Amino acid sequence: MKFFEEFVSNTYAGSGNQLFFGTDGVRTGRVFYKISAGGAYNYSILFSNVIDSTYADGSVSHKNLICEPWELCGARVGKCSFVPDKPLSQIDMSELCPSDFKALTFDGKSSKTVAPGEFFSSDPQAFSFKKDEYLVLELSFCGSMIPYHEESLLPVFVRDGDSWRYSKQMPFAGMIGCDRPVSKRIAYIGDSITQGIGTAPNSYRHWNAELSKKLGDGFAFWNLGLGYGRASDAASDGAWLYKAKHNDVIFVCYGVNDILHVGNEAQLKKDLSDIVTTLKKSGKTVILQTVPPFDYQGDKIGMWERINEFIKTELRPRVDLLFDNVPVLGRADAPHMSRFGGHPNEEGCAVWAEALFEKTKNFF
Repeated sequence: MKFFEEFVSNTYAGSGNQLFFGTDGVRTGRVFYKISAGGAYNYSILFSNVIDSTYADGSVSHKNLICEPWELCGARVGKCSFVPDKPLSQIDMSELCPSDFKALTFDGKSSKTVAPGEFFSSDPQAFSFKKDEYLVLELSFCGSMIPYHEESLLPVFVRDGDSWRYSKQMPFAGMIGCDRPVSKRIAYIGDSITQGIGTAPNSYRHWNAELSKKLGDGFAFWNLGLGYGRASDAASDGAWLYKAKHNDVIFVCYGVNDILHVGNEAQLKKDLSDIVTTLKKSGKTVILQTVPPFDYQGDKIGMWERINEFIKTELRPRVDLLFDNVPVLGRADAPHMSRFGGHPNEEGCAVWAEALFEKTKNFF
């Protein structure tokens, strides 16, 4: 896809499709993305019409599910300097005051019929944003099966009559792309811990956001973490891994959901091995992490220990760098239990990012 030859991510926000919804008539929504590197660039917004990963038990939404056609009736991008530090459901749009909107087009047209399974992007449009300013993506849409990000931590609002209300049911950008020159493209792929669950909404204090800030603006960073995501989802080499393979360096952190919700040790070992094999065959630099502590119980503890031993012995020689996060996150008396919560809080993410930075700062 030509998009990836020109555009890189310019936010630390999590992205991707987990679930789908339908509308009665045309709906309009806004999602606010904090910009990570300021400057004037051409922007192009990436979308896809396929579910990336398994959600919950997979009975409704699962990896590589092709969504039906839907209508993107209009799109525009504006800017916003400030989002109040309060629960997102308590924010009023009058507090945000987005401005300077410009219309987006798709192949020169203001609307688009999205085909099943389609990856597509908006035409390049020049914008100037300051670092930490918000890009406001406003979309009008309708359809019976529209993919979205149910566990997003972003400020998301839909129009309800003459007002706006907090709701996640709108299409999300796969990437906030801009043509900023960088030395490397770095992606983080994993589950809700990588996405940022455990940190406050709109705080941008998850572990890979903190690491990205430390590594600096010479790189582009794309957070592909998704809640409930499993190694088996990525190992299928579908839409999710397709996005990861358009980067130079990929941080991989999987296994919690495979242990808790699937419980097949042999399959998890194979899936992790397949992910590594696929990424290395694609010529990528792979930084693999152990499965984080998550207060496992019963036979899940032994499975977690054996999986991490497999990662540290069998997979370590096959990746470019291995980072064992357990000494950083786990309790000294019970390493399978996290000091900072199963979904690490801001303190845990800061400690994790610092340890990873020390490990990787001279790696690139």
